[in-house]
Amino acid sequence: MIKLGITGNMGSGKSLICSIFKKLGIPVFDADQQTKLLYTVNDIRLKIQKQFGKSTYLPDGELNKAKLAQLIFNDPLAMQFIRELMYPRLHERFEEWASEQQNKHCPYVLYEAALIFENGFQSHFNFTILVTAPEAIRIARIRERDKLSDSEIRKRMNHQWPERKKLELADFVIQNDGKTMLIPQVLEIHKKLLV
Repeated sequence: MIKLGITGNMGSGKSLICSIFKKLGIPVFDADQQTKLLYTVNDIRLKIQKQFGKSTYLPDGELNKAKLAQLIFNDPLAMQFIRELMYPRLHERFEEWASEQQNKHCPYVLYEAALIFENGFQSHFNFTILVTAPEAIRIARIRERDKLSDSEIRKRMNHQWPERKKLELADFVIQNDGKTMLIPQVLEIHKKLLV
């Protein structure tokens, strides 16, 4: 089973690219979605509350996303704690999921996540795809999608490597600049992976 990591900085359009791969019948593991599910696991919830206090979860048991975001984007040690807690479990889930896909005879699978290179996860994959977009376009997309201020967006972006650094490591690059057609770029990668 060929495993690909697909990454890109906030607002680059990873999810859009993944939707094209899905149309080609390629399964996609959404790391963000799986992380949200992990936050509901009892032992993880208890460890987070022990580290940061009970206010990190709402009375109904839901994660207090705003509180946790404030903590991790303002404190590098808090960010490190969450990464060390969540990423081993996330990788475990991916491996289980990838094994299930293998039984469906898929030619390859995708793991979609923003921080593949930053966390040194590229070694878990046969290949990596980087989705790129100019910073101004990415900021506009995030502002529209997440309703964040430009300063809050930049603070979050600072936790990601610049694209130029990721370009040196990526096996494939897809430009999502609003001008270059996306489907031909995806199809070109798809064909190479089927050989």
